[in-house]
Amino acid sequence: MLLHIPNVLTGEELAYIRSKLAVAPWVDGRQTVGSLGAQVKRNEQIEDASPLKEELGQIVQAALARNPLYFAAALPRTSLPPRFNRYRDGGEYGFHVDGSVLRRGEVQLRSDVSCTVFLCEPDEYEGGELVVADTYGEHEVKLPAGDAIVYPSSSLHRVAPVTHGARLAAFFWVQSLVRDESQRRLLFQMDAAIQALRAENANPQAVLQLANSYHNLLRRWAEV
Repeated sequence: MLLHIPNVLTGEELAYIRSKLAVAPWVDGRQTVGSLGAQVKRNEQIEDASPLKEELGQIVQAALARNPLYFAAALPRTSLPPRFNRYRDGGEYGFHVDGSVLRRGEVQLRSDVSCTVFLCEPDEYEGGELVVADTYGEHEVKLPAGDAIVYPSSSLHRVAPVTHGARLAAFFWVQSLVRDESQRRLLFQMDAAIQALRAENANPQAVLQLANSYHNLLRRWAEV
């Protein structure tokens, strides 16, 4: 499931992150990938050991924690702390697949869901689309600053070359309570239907029955 989540970051949060990244030291992004990824990756990142990365990552994580759409889509169990990258001067990341098991410090997880939070407006740079490939073809994603995209970590994806300006983003991976992508998608659709019916003051007993079915499925599928 490829899902656009608008307005994850507030204007104040976005401005603060941008101001810090404007003066941050950047390193070669190939430091954080294996030999295959290094062949197709050309970007810059904030070092993993940087206190700034930890500070800004906490802002992003707190913003996502208060977002009900993100929670409904990802059903997060464990997340890796966000990283921050920059693409410019033709920088790109060719088609690749994220590692299945990832480790950062004492945190180790199975990557079920990938998330990118865009930190620049689309008109600030040319190119830089996130391209996600699935059974229905390739989908280009270039979102407003502060918005996020979530998609299955099993998807082949790339970042198109940035030919003008600079593209800034935060990105991270999630181990979901529900391992199977089709099950997560079904639960998300059910949750959306429940919320819509409640907003329309639908029959309370019918809504209750649907909510009961949602939680029974989540109880059946969740890994806790």
